[in-house]
Amino acid sequence: MSQPTAASDERPVRYRWWALAVIGLAQLMVVLDTTIVNIAMPWAQQATGMSDTDRQWVVTAYTLAFGGLLLTGGRIGDLLGRRRAFVFAVVGFTIASAVGGAAPNAAVLVGSRVAQGVFAAVLMPATLAMLATTFTEPRERAKAFGVFSSVASAGGALGLLAGGMITQWLDWRWCLYVNVPIGVLVVIGARMLLPNVPAQRGVRVDLIGALLSAGGMVALVYGFGQAADDGWSSGRVIGLLVAAAVLIPAFAYSQARVKDPLLPLRVLADRNRVGSFLTIALTMIGMYGLFLILTYQLQGVMHYSPLKAGLAILPAPVSTVLVATQATTRLMLRVPVRVLVVPGLVLASLGLFNLGRLTLDSSYAGVMLPTQIVLGVGLGLVMAPCVNVATSSVQLKDMGVVSAFVSTSQQVGGSIGTALLNTIATTVTASALVGADGAAAVTEATVHGYAVASRWAGGIVLAAAVAAALLFNTSLRKPPAPAERTPARTPGADAAAKI
Repeated sequence: MSQPTAASDERPVRYRWWALAVIGLAQLMVVLDTTIVNIAMPWAQQATGMSDTDRQWVVTAYTLAFGGLLLTGGRIGDLLGRRRAFVFAVVGFTIASAVGGAAPNAAVLVGSRVAQGVFAAVLMPATLAMLATTFTEPRERAKAFGVFSSVASAGGALGLLAGGMITQWLDWRWCLYVNVPIGVLVVIGARMLLPNVPAQRGVRVDLIGALLSAGGMVALVYGFGQAADDGWSSGRVIGLLVAAAVLIPAFAYSQARVKDPLLPLRVLADRNRVGSFLTIALTMIGMYGLFLILTYQLQGVMHYSPLKAGLAILPAPVSTVLVATQATTRLMLRVPVRVLVVPGLVLASLGLFNLGRLTLDSSYAGVMLPTQIVLGVGLGLVMAPCVNVATSSVQLKDMGVVSAFVSTSQQVGGSIGTALLNTIATTVTASALVGADGAAAVTEATVHGYAVASRWAGGIVLAAAVAAALLFNTSLRKPPAPAERTPARTPGADAAAKI
């Protein structure tokens, strides 16, 4: 009897790791699209006849739809059942990508990016919720979250690399077409391998809450984005930020008074979970700011080709993946969370402060390479514990919304970081150019702007370290609460074990 028992115990384990591969691939597909089109923008603009004013919408349309609808997407996953929502979202995302790749004009391209953002907002909470409910044993959970967080952290940089390679070797349209074969693989894998968590019965979508949350998030993200172009004193920027300041508190007020809230306030009653959300958001501000500054510096100042620039940004994600998968997954089961997260954030801030030394004469090896390595090591210590803590000991009925809020923290933090640091850099550059003349002066002022923005990013990440030190007081040695567990076996488990 012992032999069959061992075999039957092995099948769910093998099935879960194959399921992780499917979840990770879906996560990568969504995260890549936040940056993969950035390098290809000049070619896309020329092919579709897009104006300089409208070209920002190729990026902004995706981030606005994505960030604004994440909480609603989490609830949709609860209503449909997470595997069904996952497959639905991947199919929709894939079709939208194909339409965008074939876009004959700017309107179709921007519309496809909106559709991608909508489906991504359903997909991201479903992936994290399935991950959290599939891996409940502490050691397996630590490894799974290490892989998942590495994809989330490295995806933006890998998108820049992939965009550079595709643009240089193929055609800008393949920055979108590349999602088609990935999407097909993910759908096949999902049908075979992912757990079929049933839909929640009797739950309704809070339409007023959905409108308030979407409106507030869109106003916030768009307001910060416009600040990079129009300045903080612009009437449009002020109006958008005021709207966000009204709509987001109104959303929180409404959630305390409806029967089926999009964001049950009980999920924010845990200080460790709040610490995770805050740390993730502040960390994303610094990380996306780094990618923005490096991209501009390498291509605009140092005149790297798209491919060379993408390769030059690789040390940061490689460092993150190595540390997260080889060190953090082991350490997070042995030490309190703050012992990993706080030093990781301090390291990341030191990397950004080092980039703040950037001058016109700085070399890649002397400043940018060590910055990326130090920052990557720091991020590798931070993201996996934070995502793990955020989704630990969550009631099954709240897993979708908690997963959505984790994704919201990432998306909104990244959007704010890109806009805020770009605004700081351009403002400092403009001030430095007062009374200056000549191309050399312009380049020097531009680099100075990047350096100041980097120091701001370092300060924001250092503030995250202080918040983490004050809020985290937990350990991941114990398994999640039983309410989070789901059966390890699914109808597809036996077939998955044979693959």
